[in-house]
Amino acid sequence: MEWYAWLITAICAAAVFAIVFRWLYRTGKGPNTQRARELFAAQREHLEMDFLNAAGASGKPRGLLWKSLEWDEPVVFARDRTTGQLAALVGVTIQFEAVPGSDMEGLPAVGNLRSASAVFFYDQGRWHTLGKAVFNLNPAEAVAHFRKQYDPL
Repeated sequence: MEWYAWLITAICAAAVFAIVFRWLYRTGKGPNTQRARELFAAQREHLEMDFLNAAGASGKPRGLLWKSLEWDEPVVFARDRTTGQLAALVGVTIQFEAVPGSDMEGLPAVGNLRSASAVFFYDQGRWHTLGKAVFNLNPAEAVAHFRKQYDPL
């Protein structure tokens, strides 16, 4: 067999592997979703603290400090359509306070409670967060809103 025939065979094999791999992720047979759910439940308190720390360090929203969070109980799980990565969204009520000396100081709306969905992702067998919040949408609404990106589980 000539070298180009081997090359074509290797390319075809890689393409088949990629198609099967993507299909497995899309059908829920990629990362063990049940194990991921169990890990989320076991690590939830720690993950909530990680979220608050990451969100507070983000500097967003500008001029506001993350004062406190009240977490909702249900968790909505979804799978990223492109990467196959699992995501967990949890409803949260956020209370901000103005950064002293900022242009937000003294505004009455600063103290208003805000609803959002906290976003977590599962990577290499562990749950992580970047402190990203989807404001004004509960977890089910957020997954529905981003339906082009996420498949609900």
